[in-house]
Amino acid sequence: MELEQLRQLEAVASCGTFSAAAERTHISQPALSRSMQRLEAELGASLFARTKNSVELNEAGLLALEHAQGILRDVARMREALDGLRARRSMLRVGTCAPAPLWRLMPAIAERRPDLVANPETMPVAELERRLLDGTLDFAIVPYRPEGEGVRSAVLMREDLCAFLPKGHPLAGRSSLSLAELDGETFLLYAGIGFWRDICERLMPRAHYVTQSDYLVFGQLARTSPLPSFVTDESELKRADLDRVSIPLEDAAVHVTFYLAMRERPGHPLNDLMDWLERRFALTGSGPAPR
Repeated sequence: MELEQLRQLEAVASCGTFSAAAERTHISQPALSRSMQRLEAELGASLFARTKNSVELNEAGLLALEHAQGILRDVARMREALDGLRARRSMLRVGTCAPAPLWRLMPAIAERRPDLVANPETMPVAELERRLLDGTLDFAIVPYRPEGEGVRSAVLMREDLCAFLPKGHPLAGRSSLSLAELDGETFLLYAGIGFWRDICERLMPRAHYVTQSDYLVFGQLARTSPLPSFVTDESELKRADLDRVSIPLEDAAVHVTFYLAMRERPGHPLNDLMDWLERRFALTGSGPAPR
């Protein structure tokens, strides 16, 4: 059972039709119907009395709604309490253009400064630049060394995109590929890949994409789907024993060095953290962390 299903149940009760509830919850009507069917199956009870033009909760549905609303109220109170806790602690605002650099940066920050609460966000590169300079971000991860005055930066990591093809794909036997050779195909993509999506769309203008926003679901689909996809050296999928092959890409745009950038602020406490992170990642991830 998922919280979203409880919100959907509440929407159906409020709207009176699946179509109106689907519009309110921003999903398709068939998807909402399937979600409610799964909820009924898990609870072991029918929840709805359907008529030609409307739907109402039956006795079991009203009871389920009462408990669902209590759970949602508890969740809201929990979020408020946690928001209050975060407000009382130091918040570190981190923006990134891609997910993988966060996998390296966040544990390092937690190791050095466990008192900080990191709040990472993925956003376009132009927004990262703007928010770093206007002070609404403490750190920004960008795919180049920033040249702006008053900005300091350090190499964080390198990432190389590879084609991830089923072994039966016509190009699966190649030692390397260009994105132009893959243009026109339909790809399975994780929605949170950030600026990598822009690169794919720019270099493969005729390609199509099936996008999955849940990374766990994406990983499951990547294991079973016949669609080609992409991985990097940082991806656990590349290291998994799957019926797929990882093929290096030749395009220069898909071989990226990420930089950690911050605005220069003399005397600011984050300067010491930046100094430590610069030394840490200069070790290329090997050896003990600097103290």
